Amino acid sequence: MTLGATITPEGIRFAAWSSSARRLWVSIFDDTGALETDRLELNPEGGGVHALLVSGLGDGARYGFRADGDYAPERGLWFDPNKLLADPYAVEVDRPYQYHWRLAAKRNEGADTAPLMPKAIARSLPKPVPPQPPLFRPGGLIYELNVRSFTKLHPDVPETQRGTIAALAHPAVVEHLKRLGVSAVELMPVTASIDERHLPPLGLSNAWGYNPVTFMALDPRLAPGGFKELRDTAAVLRKAGIGTILDLVFNHTGESDRLGPTLSLRGLDAIGYYRHQPDGRLVNDTGTGNTVACDHPVVREMVLDTLRHFVRFAGVDGFRFDLAPVLGRVDGAFDPEAPLLRAIAGDPVLCDRVLIAEPWDIGPSGYQLGNFRPPYLEWNDRYRDDVRRFWRGDADAVGVLATRLAGSSDVFGREGQPASRAVNFIAAHDGMTLADIVAYERKHNDANGEHNHDGHNDNLSWNNGAEGETDDAAIAKARFDDQRALLATLFASRGTIMLTAGDEFGRTQKGNNNAYAQDNAITWLDWAGRDQALERYASSLSAMRRAFPALSDTHFLTGKPADASAIPDAEWLTETGAPLGETEWNDRDRHRLVMMLGDSGGSRLAVMVNGDRRQCVFTLPVRDGYEWRPAIEAQPVDLARPLPGRSVNFMIERRAAQSRNGKGL
Repeated sequence: MTLGATITPEGIRFAAWSSSARRLWVSIFDDTGALETDRLELNPEGGGVHALLVSGLGDGARYGFRADGDYAPERGLWFDPNKLLADPYAVEVDRPYQYHWRLAAKRNEGADTAPLMPKAIARSLPKPVPPQPPLFRPGGLIYELNVRSFTKLHPDVPETQRGTIAALAHPAVVEHLKRLGVSAVELMPVTASIDERHLPPLGLSNAWGYNPVTFMALDPRLAPGGFKELRDTAAVLRKAGIGTILDLVFNHTGESDRLGPTLSLRGLDAIGYYRHQPDGRLVNDTGTGNTVACDHPVVREMVLDTLRHFVRFAGVDGFRFDLAPVLGRVDGAFDPEAPLLRAIAGDPVLCDRVLIAEPWDIGPSGYQLGNFRPPYLEWNDRYRDDVRRFWRGDADAVGVLATRLAGSSDVFGREGQPASRAVNFIAAHDGMTLADIVAYERKHNDANGEHNHDGHNDNLSWNNGAEGETDDAAIAKARFDDQRALLATLFASRGTIMLTAGDEFGRTQKGNNNAYAQDNAITWLDWAGRDQALERYASSLSAMRRAFPALSDTHFLTGKPADASAIPDAEWLTETGAPLGETEWNDRDRHRLVMMLGDSGGSRLAVMVNGDRRQCVFTLPVRDGYEWRPAIEAQPVDLARPLPGRSVNFMIERRAAQSRNGKGL
């Protein structure tokens, strides 16, 4: 079935689905979206589809739906013809969604909501982007960014373009991404969303976009140039060798709980589109008030149509799914073989795309790390937490760190899987920034207006001797070194890695670990004040990673030669160069190790980790005809020089003649 507004030579065919509405209408508006010029009833066509061909309309027509039926919220029925409803298949809306109490008014207690609602705009779809394989491949570097905050203060981007998708195509931005070696940008939600109802009274707004209303339509604030803006930007990035991944939210909508606004799905068919308890209450596996019924066939097709839309017409590389277990819940229970998950992975348009799951929600058995099936990659929060614990100085950390560096086979090697599906990250949009991890022991979310009660309390962070900002030079140096160590650990990790925008140059949110409502300097990247020394180091790490493919390989390490080179794919050594034995692995206070990786050409990379406060000389095993050289130019050459405490160093072994001829890294 074809839903939404389809432009034909005869006019526009409007179609919507509802299994329980008695009547459905399409409201037509003038070019300003202010005046309703017509209200036409849709005809039932069977299977819950209501449709009507309206002649005389074409590209640019503004419209919305209305529905009538029983009004019994306790039974999941919210029909109210005074509520103008956004088309779930809208490809463009004429203005942003804004919360108003009348949108949540009970039937017969509020006026018509048309003046408060954006209008969908019917558009002729462009020619599909010529099919091209994704640029991103597992093992690459994903760069997570918030479109608005990323360029809001960028001095090289024209002011009129800052904070938009188009700004990502600016030459200065593209050059930064290339210098950092980004494989794909992951855009936090760019589809049309609405503020949570508690934010406007606080003078705040949702800066992240994880509260969607329409799944296909872009937010006009982020894409004032419409869908073409995303398409053109993705093309520019692709030309630069950078893929585009969209972070999409299919687990809930901005209609929230029973006190929330009626904007779209609720007014069309809440029973069909949302999951409910047997007593009629909304299921809240998302923590936002509602949960989309992704096991419903109509919802499943809507999700698939949305994904195909962005691939066909914008040419994106793939998707990250927020609270992804919701997409795999069947009758409330997570099933890795759920119809929607299988359909996405097997769809002819989507099967080669990058698919990334955030593998948890707050519903029953909601933590599903490692339980998705290939080809889904998964955000690896075990990696995040264990790396933080190691560098915080926790005991019993060295063995776990090795497991995380090697791809987390304990999580992703189940059922004989040969490769890791982990997306390794130390900091993400949700939580403390990389710089704040080493500067704050506690969250500082007072600006969110919830008396610091929101956000996680256990951040596995440390402050190096002072909480927050300080003029102490020694503390500042310790924090800089810790950031370098964290970045080095990330880039030394096998498989896919993710860096959040600005963490490469020390961005801070002043200890706020839940900055979703801070559309201001707390989240806007400070390009003028960035730590350029840290940024250069991050770029050097990325260059080293690209030059030594064993780091981005997703296959699990075996400790055995992978080919005729007779070099093991991995060895784990002490600082003296001896193999780590049972005694060393079980030493609760050990914070030193060497990960030695071999490549197919017979070379080796030594990742030397000194998590102690004390400096230490690391000794590496030597082979005849080979010599060790720094893998990063700025690092010391002399192996006899002590490695400072709380640092990571990289040495690469090449044939002596090759190294002398300048053909090493």
